[in-house]
Amino acid sequence: MSAMKSLLDWIDARFPLTKLWNEHLAQYYAPKNLNFWYFFGSLALLVLVIQFVSGIFLAMNYKPDAGLAFGSVEYIMRDVNWGWLIRYMHSTGASAFFIVVYLHMFRGLLYGSYRGPRELLWIIGMLIYVALMAEAFMGYLLPWGQMSYWGAQVIISLFGAIPYFGEDLALWIRGDYVVSDATLNRFFAFHVIAVPLVLLALVLVHIMALHEVGSNNPDGIEIKKKKDERGIPLDGIPFHPYYTVKDLVGVAVFLILFAIVIFYIPEMGGYFLEHDNFVPADPLKTPEHIKPLWYFTPFYAILRAVPNKFLGVVAMGAAIFVLFLLPWLDRSPVKSIRYKGVLSRIALAVFVVSFIALAWLGTQPATPTLTMFARLFSVLYFAFFLLMPIYTRIERTKPVPERVTFK
Repeated sequence: MSAMKSLLDWIDARFPLTKLWNEHLAQYYAPKNLNFWYFFGSLALLVLVIQFVSGIFLAMNYKPDAGLAFGSVEYIMRDVNWGWLIRYMHSTGASAFFIVVYLHMFRGLLYGSYRGPRELLWIIGMLIYVALMAEAFMGYLLPWGQMSYWGAQVIISLFGAIPYFGEDLALWIRGDYVVSDATLNRFFAFHVIAVPLVLLALVLVHIMALHEVGSNNPDGIEIKKKKDERGIPLDGIPFHPYYTVKDLVGVAVFLILFAIVIFYIPEMGGYFLEHDNFVPADPLKTPEHIKPLWYFTPFYAILRAVPNKFLGVVAMGAAIFVLFLLPWLDRSPVKSIRYKGVLSRIALAVFVVSFIALAWLGTQPATPTLTMFARLFSVLYFAFFLLMPIYTRIERTKPVPERVTFK
């Protein structure tokens, strides 16, 4: 024991290991009443690790060459020891990442985690979301399957709709005048090196910002305002061991579900791995229905709902950008949905239904009827944000308790 203490003292004299442990775990006080919605932040971190580790092993055998990429993926699946498992972990992990991130963001909407003093924390989280979308899009091309190729062709061409510099931007993204070997190499470099470095930096900054302002809670009460004589929040408990043990329960449940998908339904009916992507990319044969992966489809549906290509790109970008403005759109005197009025509850419910409906519509062929519904749900999506300063200000709210509750 004394040898371990001596080693720890030696490390602490050269690196603040104990200080970091105390500041971010043992002496970081989180609210007592965090519920199951607070699992998803730690689960997002777990999936990030899974993606990094599985991605490293995939990169060992993948060939970023237009003539070899598809064959190298098949080689991983058929000939590399446990290659099929690693590939399915990575493909399932991509969708799992977006599932836990969307649920994490929904919890932020539910309990007002974007409100002061957490505005910067929310913005950093949104930057992580945008970086994650970029990472997923670039990784989507790498299997060099039919849907990967044509999906990338369509999405990159959208940048060409931007006036003045759009065509030059699309050319820079592709590295060629069409999606080709140069595009594949470029996307591989971004997917494996550049964007992961950005993601790691943003996640680190996100955690630092979180531990500076403290975790929100279902009541939206700032626990730092009420402390005992030692300066410890009255409604706080140390993150370790209480919430590390709690998070381990969430991790166990998640890994069980994750394993079920990997071993029994890795394609998830074509939503996680599309059937067309098991066919090599053919630049001369366009698939009957081109669609992105499910986690992009809400914004793809908004894009298709607008008749003008440029305005569609603007609407799609605005659908993401408006999320950055949430801290300043919400004018309610309370944070949590528990104490907001009926208008906020209805608005949030309509927003969730609209988002899910747009996600489904983005996977379907663009018929006149479905396009009409896409326009309707797009209007409802934007109405949630644009009308927020009005309905959050005029509605009647409930009184917020002084201490956290355990509803």
